[in-house]
Amino acid sequence: MLEKLKEIYNRYKEIEQLMSDPEVTSDTKRFIKLSKDYKDLQPIVDAYLKYDDILSNIETSKEILNKEKDEEFKEMAKEELNSLNEEKGKLEEHIKYLLIPKDPQDKKNAIVEIRAGTGGDEASIFAGDLYRMYTRYIENRGWTIEPVNDTEGTVGGFKEIVFNVKGENVYGQLKYESGVHRVQRVPKTETQGRVHTSAASVVVLPEAEEFDVEIKDSDIRKDTFCSSGPGGQSVNTTYSAIRLTHIPTGIVVSCQDEKSQFKNLDKAMRVLRTRIFEMEYSKYLNDIATKRKTMVSTGDRSAKIRTYNFPQGRVTDHRINLTLFSLNNIMNGDIQEIIDALQVAENAELMKETIGE
Repeated sequence: MLEKLKEIYNRYKEIEQLMSDPEVTSDTKRFIKLSKDYKDLQPIVDAYLKYDDILSNIETSKEILNKEKDEEFKEMAKEELNSLNEEKGKLEEHIKYLLIPKDPQDKKNAIVEIRAGTGGDEASIFAGDLYRMYTRYIENRGWTIEPVNDTEGTVGGFKEIVFNVKGENVYGQLKYESGVHRVQRVPKTETQGRVHTSAASVVVLPEAEEFDVEIKDSDIRKDTFCSSGPGGQSVNTTYSAIRLTHIPTGIVVSCQDEKSQFKNLDKAMRVLRTRIFEMEYSKYLNDIATKRKTMVSTGDRSAKIRTYNFPQGRVTDHRINLTLFSLNNIMNGDIQEIIDALQVAENAELMKETIGE
């Protein structure tokens, strides 16, 4: 562990020097990347310097015990050594946690897509319930939500809804929500009181920043059309809605939430960057999904991660076999306990990987 800490410290000092190099400061993309790396390494470096200081003090205390003849002074050194060893043990556990590899995307904003799956109208209603659940959770976290595009269900809810979430460490929290969410309840359309099973899929992606993905203007076809959803008097009268087609990949993104064509274009570009970024990022996700049960790969969005059973008032997360009998609270946005449990499980898996290296 000490060797790894020394390597990190040397890298930290190297970045510090690079950030004062005029050639680096003139390269905005590189400078931003180095600044983020520098900030990310700071907690580990602080812990390492404290740890190194404790090791030095332990050696000093041992030396006093070996050479000092005054019993009272030796007793003081012994107490100091016991205290230092205790502090050393606690700090070692903290450092092990800090050394767990972090997903560099965790601190980013997120783009969330909810789509109705099997179950017809009930699936659309459930997709709407999930959207409401996330909206409440996002509000409780002090984050902000920006609708991008939606298609309403015939009897309520959504066939599909896409929205941005902005705040601190958004993706690092919401990423565990990717996968198929299943609901078991008596639908509003059911006349005989039978319990039905329906599903909706959730995809959470880290929002790509401009320097993450380079998109040429010549690779984009832009189409405008009249908004068909909520939007006041401008709906169906002005061509404010935007559809972007990325010609090399065939990815199509639409946005009609704003009355302004410029604002819709800005949102659509963010989603497009994220979708293109996902193609590369998915390779990483697919790799870790084979190792960690807490994550679902982007290529396996059919994986059932959670069941919401209304008759029994329970929610079960199948990845970690967690069952909570607080369905009403969860549907009202109280999902932090589930996310925390998934993070603990993932950290335990990561700790094994780190120790095994």
